[in-house]
Amino acid sequence: MNHIIEMKQVRKAYTTGKVTFEALRGIDYTTDKGEFVAIVGPSGSGKSTMMNIIGCLDTPTGGEYVLDGQMVNKLSANDLADIRNRKIGFVFQAFNLLPYATAFENVEVPLLFAKVSARKRRDRVMELLCRVGLADKVANRPTEMSGGEMQRVAIARALANEPEIILADEPTGNLDTKSGAEIVKLFHEMWQTGKTIIIITHDMNIARQTSRILKLKDGLVDTNGNGA
Repeated sequence: MNHIIEMKQVRKAYTTGKVTFEALRGIDYTTDKGEFVAIVGPSGSGKSTMMNIIGCLDTPTGGEYVLDGQMVNKLSANDLADIRNRKIGFVFQAFNLLPYATAFENVEVPLLFAKVSARKRRDRVMELLCRVGLADKVANRPTEMSGGEMQRVAIARALANEPEIILADEPTGNLDTKSGAEIVKLFHEMWQTGKTIIIITHDMNIARQTSRILKLKDGLVDTNGNGA
């Protein structure tokens, strides 16, 4: 099997004072390269915790997580940051754009961290903004763009370093229906180029447009849901 993501009995617990809450209670899960997966479930089911672990924003407190053949559990903070910048592109519900930076400057950020030369950065940013249909918004700041346009900038930024995996957390949650449909179309286009895409969503209409649905409930895979 060509797994790019593999979780074996992954657990994640949070402790506040004397209270411990187990957000993930033993997740077994794999994603193959080139899959388009939706992770769904009610609030508190563990979706965001699972996304944080998949994206190396957090580490498990139990079990094993292997990303593209590399055991993540014991990596240093610097190693995790390097993986995030090279292998994973993030798209968030709230866009997470720099408010005073232009569309160009927002997309450029991951390339700066990767120490890409100025000329290559310029060419890459323009290529990406053209790809998401924003060639005419290069100098616009977030306050000068619609929600759909801001999410397109965020997608262009996520693609900057040619990551293998795109993680999207409720990417249409702040958008109207038309803009949301356009963003889903962009994800399908990325999927067709071979990207592995994982979307966290409450919207089953969007989930059904992916190749597989994983349903979580109470920190576990819901075996009564679609896909596992």
